[in-house]
Amino acid sequence: MKTTCQVCIHHCHLEPGQYGICRARKNEDGTIICENYGQATSLALDPIEKKPLKMFYPGSLLLSVGSYGCNLRCPFCQNHEISMVGANDAGALYLSPEFLVQKAKDSQKAGNIGVAFTYNEPLIGWEYVYDTAILLKKAGMKTVLVTNGTAAPEILEKILPFIDAMNIDLKGFTENYYQKLGGSLEAVKEFIQKAASGCHVELTTLIVPGENDSIWEMEAEAGWIASVKTISPSGQIPLHVTRFFPQYQMTDKVPTDVRQVRLLADTARKYLKNVFVGNC
Repeated sequence: MKTTCQVCIHHCHLEPGQYGICRARKNEDGTIICENYGQATSLALDPIEKKPLKMFYPGSLLLSVGSYGCNLRCPFCQNHEISMVGANDAGALYLSPEFLVQKAKDSQKAGNIGVAFTYNEPLIGWEYVYDTAILLKKAGMKTVLVTNGTAAPEILEKILPFIDAMNIDLKGFTENYYQKLGGSLEAVKEFIQKAASGCHVELTTLIVPGENDSIWEMEAEAGWIASVKTISPSGQIPLHVTRFFPQYQMTDKVPTDVRQVRLLADTARKYLKNVFVGNC
């Protein structure tokens, strides 16, 4: 029988054997299962600033792990080799939560403080994040998410007590732009507000020429961010304004003009205390 997946905004209504838009969840005999649980395509010890997180344990490292699949369809995705494929093309290797936590502990002497779930969209496989985060908390280590913020509120509520920090992609600030990417601005705004009430949050906006690079849009975005209540010591969510480079299905575009990125960052600084420029 058909079954509806409740994990993200799409609520995919799946026939037996059918996968959701994310390519990671499927209807198996009437039950939605997470097929990418523990299936790692990438594992690296990264500087925390690469997530990017500028105001959460700066100078430290994070053991970064990624799987496959994503529930958005960004034509500029920099990790499309893993985010836009399913199990047959991912080349994944199973890593148990216990193994991943032990690897994190083994690299503590090198400066590692925990695990970052990143590279693809981690919350399409939220069960693995949840199981690992519980073990990390018991070990006194940190759990970080790099996410597009489109998981269902119920999923966020379940995992949030075990998450220490997030970088959330705020792709732009119009519903029309989000529709092009297969997402929902209002859903991401709701996610950000809830997340910021429970853990450290930083946001990233990739500036794509001709898509989300207007001054008025950044004015609206930064003004809204400034209104979000947060547990951050600074009282505001930091924002990373990042330069686009041609990727995936957008190789016909040119990189964002550095001057425009800096202009938009300066615009955001009229509202926000902590604005950072990336890829410039």
